[in-house]
Amino acid sequence: MTSNTTVRSIPVRHRAPGSSTAVTAPGELARCNTVCANCNLRELCAPCCKLSGPEREIAERLPFTRIRVRRGEYLYRAGDRFSALYAVRKGFFKSLAMIENGREQVTGFSMAGEVLGLDGIAPEHYGGNAVALEDGEVCAIAFPGLLALTRELPSLQGQFYRMMSREIAREQGMMLQLGSMNAEERLAMFLLNLSRRYAARGDSASEFHLRMTREEIGSYLGLKLETISRTLSRFHEQGLIAVQQKFVRILDHVGLEGVLRRELG
Repeated sequence: MTSNTTVRSIPVRHRAPGSSTAVTAPGELARCNTVCANCNLRELCAPCCKLSGPEREIAERLPFTRIRVRRGEYLYRAGDRFSALYAVRKGFFKSLAMIENGREQVTGFSMAGEVLGLDGIAPEHYGGNAVALEDGEVCAIAFPGLLALTRELPSLQGQFYRMMSREIAREQGMMLQLGSMNAEERLAMFLLNLSRRYAARGDSASEFHLRMTREEIGSYLGLKLETISRTLSRFHEQGLIAVQQKFVRILDHVGLEGVLRRELG
């Protein structure tokens, strides 16, 4: 694949088990070809966003494919051949890994401006599943084309590495911190992390909807559903947050951050 072609080898989207239609082919999804320079999320997810002049002209040879993904659809599955990185434009996605007895565990949540598929670069296949939690839209960036351009533009290569490093550091940092926390600390960290990520994309840091279920939060944090519900209720009683179904309002950021420092106190 040359760098001036659109993405053709995107994995087939699979519906979640129980859906009425087993498979939705990529051609049935709405698409719009454009270039990174025209993306309104370029400051967050496009590696060529800071280039200018002749370098930008070269970088704009890399088109991407915009794909709409419906709630419950798999963007890719574990084992699918790696061909593209996916920058989330709209919606929310969960990442899943297979564990013992064929069960799935949530390993992350991705929102607009963040990138999916980085785990497929080295093994050349995706290591887990990515599923849409709501109707959304992604930009599939052809990896062969991206590599071709980075050979011509060392500055583009540097920006790509920085973007990749930020995504990996964000996920690893969260998981490392969670490993040594109790239930209250884990949930406080989760809510504060979501708050910062919403703020980074220009949304409210204090009021947001949880796109995932409490069971999915529990899977990610390594906690039982009952523990998640009980801890949310406790935070509500303490005046740290207000919860109405999936709508969360953080009433006391300092107090919620204090939950993380209780052991030190």
